[in-house]
Parts: sequence; structure tokens; C-alpha cells
Amino acid sequence: MRPITGEGLVIFKNSVKFLREVGKEMKRVTWPTPKELFKYTRTVLVTLIFITIFFALVDSGISYLVETFLA
Repeated sequence: MRPITGEGLVIFKNSVKFLREVGKEMKRVTWPTPKELFKYTRTVLVTLIFITIFFALVDSGISYLVETFLA
């Protein structure tokens, strides 16, 4: 196997530098508490349920109208 030189070495060094910087940034992140995480998760799920119901009703309404006028 030949040694890494030139462009390959630059790409490797840049990748290592990037991963180190990512590690530093991850330490600065303010992570949510378990209580906040539960609150955010609940909000997302409730929103998902409402949007699902809304689009199901719209789909049913459009299907009914199409069947009524094309039948």
C-alpha cells in the first residue's frame, strides 16, 4: 500500500480538523432536560396527529366530490 501524499493527505487532515471542531461544538450545545424533551416530543406528536386528521378529512372530501361529479 502506498503512503498518502498530496491531495489525499490534505483531505485527511481537513477531515480530522473538521471532526475535532465538531466535537468542540457538541460540548457547547445546551441539551434539553428530560422534562423539556418530553414536552417537545408531546408537542410534535400532537401536531402530527392533527395534521394527519386534517389531511385525511381533506382527502375524503375531495374523493367524495370527485366520485359525486364523475359518477
